Order: sequence, then structure tokens, then C-alpha cells
Amino acid sequence: MSLPVSLQTLGPSDATLMRSVLSMFGKAFHEEERYGAAQPATGYLERLLGRDTFIAIAATEGDAVIGAVAAYVLPKFEQERSEIYIYDLAVAETHRRRGIATAMIAELQGLAASRGAYVIFVQADYGDEAAVALYTKLGVREDVMHFDIVMAP
Repeated sequence: MSLPVSLQTLGPSDATLMRSVLSMFGKAFHEEERYGAAQPATGYLERLLGRDTFIAIAATEGDAVIGAVAAYVLPKFEQERSEIYIYDLAVAETHRRRGIATAMIAELQGLAASRGAYVIFVQADYGDEAAVALYTKLGVREDVMHFDIVMAP
């Protein structure tokens, strides 16, 4: 029998939990080196989690982080409003297809509304059929191009 899943919005006192989120992202994305090798200092995580421009939500089962979303609040300049960009969203392989990602997005929608955001957006990679199916169920698809611009020397 599995334990109930709890959702928690992380704050400045949750740096240790954020480290567990980073570890879960590394495992879920098969990128343990990226998410684990050079984790930020505790003070950095506390400051990040205390900002009104960053949102982290953890899904836990008992003491284990089984899912998470990390998002940025982007204040707009053309109107007094903001939009929210989901940077990372993952659910542990053992807990997928149980509605956890949808529940985390619903939690984010509530936070977004309370912060005056008008939209949440996310990118998905071609070939990531599970992510594309989830986001198609919840939103409107736009086909856009993405460019990484290299920093000047």
C-alpha cells in the first residue's frame, strides 16, 4: 500500500528538501551529474526559495520526493502582469501515470492566479511523448523555435 502524496511549495527554510528535489530531477532525467555534482550552497538555495520570482513545488510520499516542478515568474513590461515558465517538471519513474504531474500543475495554477499571472508556459522536446501528451491535455500547443545564444567572450 502506498502512502498519500503531499504537495508542498518550498520556501527559504526548505533548502534540504530542495536538494532532494535536485536529486530526484537528476534521476528522472538521467542527468545525475548535472543536478548533483555542483549543487548550490545552502545560502544560495535559501535566497532562491525566498524570491517571489521562483517557485518550487515538491510532491512527497512519506519522506521521499517523488515529483517536483521548478518555475520562474517573469514580470512583464507591456502590462502589469506576469507569466510563469515551468523550467523543470518530473515525476519519479516508479510513480508516473498516477496524476502527480497534473496535481503539481494544478497547484502551480493556483499559485499563478494568486500572484496575478495570466499564463503558464512550458517547453517539451520532440520525442518526449509523455510530456507532450500531458501538456496537450492541459494547454494549447504552439510550435516555436528555441535558440541558445552563446555568451560573448
